Amino acid sequence: MSDRFTADPAGTARRITSLLERAGLEPEDVLRVEGEGGLAYASGLAEEEVRGLLRGELPQSDDGGADPVEERHSRVVARIVFLRRTRLRTAPDGQRRTHSLAEIAAGAGTSAQWLDKMIKTGKAPNLDHAAGIARFFGESIEFLVAPPAEALDRVLQLIHKDLLERTVARQDEDIQRLRDSGPSGSPGADLGVVGYAARALADVPDDTAQPIIALIESIARRSREERAREGGA
Repeated sequence: MSDRFTADPAGTARRITSLLERAGLEPEDVLRVEGEGGLAYASGLAEEEVRGLLRGELPQSDDGGADPVEERHSRVVARIVFLRRTRLRTAPDGQRRTHSLAEIAAGAGTSAQWLDKMIKTGKAPNLDHAAGIARFFGESIEFLVAPPAEALDRVLQLIHKDLLERTVARQDEDIQRLRDSGPSGSPGADLGVVGYAARALADVPDDTAQPIIALIESIARRSREERAREGGA
């Protein structure tokens, strides 16, 4: 993942906040860090680490000279332990309990003894077994292997994509309502221009987007007025 882009969770969070504020929604629920379904839960990171990344802080390495392979092994094992601790099963008595090593191993195509040894030694499984473990918990292999900034940004990008799609859909509905409610000969084409601009700028901060949209609306309004004068001449 790091070869394709530089993760910027703080920047993605700012874009999410802009979309939420434009929709009149509070960011606190969507960008909640703690609890089941929160950003820490979804990314596999500690809550304080998530808060630091959202503030734009660089992730801290245990040791600047740490071996990259050992660091990856440690990360994968820590995320597996995190999944087991947070993705609980519902027992027949209604209580939520951790999955046994035997259950996880069976789902991953390995043995409970091997899984126990992996956790104790901190040596990560091969990719096939790692993918099987992640899949058992309903996650992808990226959940286990992504460095902290990428792990959080991956979650935030999904949230941002969903919000952006909902924003565009809501704008389309608003434009269609204006067209449907307007009298015959109403400025549907102009509404389309403004609507397309609003959609294109949906992901741009308000202080940048609003002046541009206002300018386009002003131009469209002058165009309508000129057409009206020409029609009345």
